[in-house]
Amino acid sequence: MADTEIVQAVTRALEEAPDRNFRESVDLAINLRDLDLNDPSNRVDESIVLPGGTGRDTHIVVFAEGETAARAESVADLVLDGEALADLGDDDNEAKDLANRTDFFIAEQGMMQDIGRHLGTILGPRGKMPTPLAPDDDVVEVVERMKNTVQLRSRDRRTFHALVGARDMDPDDIAQNVDTILRRLQGSLEKGPRNIDSVYVKTTMGPAVEVA
Repeated sequence: MADTEIVQAVTRALEEAPDRNFRESVDLAINLRDLDLNDPSNRVDESIVLPGGTGRDTHIVVFAEGETAARAESVADLVLDGEALADLGDDDNEAKDLANRTDFFIAEQGMMQDIGRHLGTILGPRGKMPTPLAPDDDVVEVVERMKNTVQLRSRDRRTFHALVGARDMDPDDIAQNVDTILRRLQGSLEKGPRNIDSVYVKTTMGPAVEVA
């Protein structure tokens, strides 16, 4: 269970947000300090499974062949085999469009080299190179897990954002997501909590509430 202070901050952010005519997401705004983010080794880059779910649809593409591809059809938004990968590599505009609308890519290990050759220049800069699928991994389980995964990525910015849910979710579930992200973030930083200047939670267009 999340700390009471986190639950209170989330509840306040939800209550103070004006009603909108669309489904708002709930985000964390994270401000770092005392870190040289020009050094890539100091940057935050974590994939985190949210225990309460993301509260939104996550678009997942799988690169696979044979039985793995057949199993992925039932859970992924799109499954591409080697031939489709090669075709995509010949069409930069289609490849960029797919990269922009896809949250996560998953690929059989044997296809990673070809993906790097065909799509590396497009997926790499976007931080969307596929998660490798080992031979003994269950593609269905991996896809289902990725549906509840968010990417925590600072790049070279001291202030960055992370999705923690949707406005119509239970506040306790959102608070648990916040708690999970903060624990992972603290564990990944050189000085732990001392590298975090402040954290705020807010809906898409609502006021920011500081998380104690």
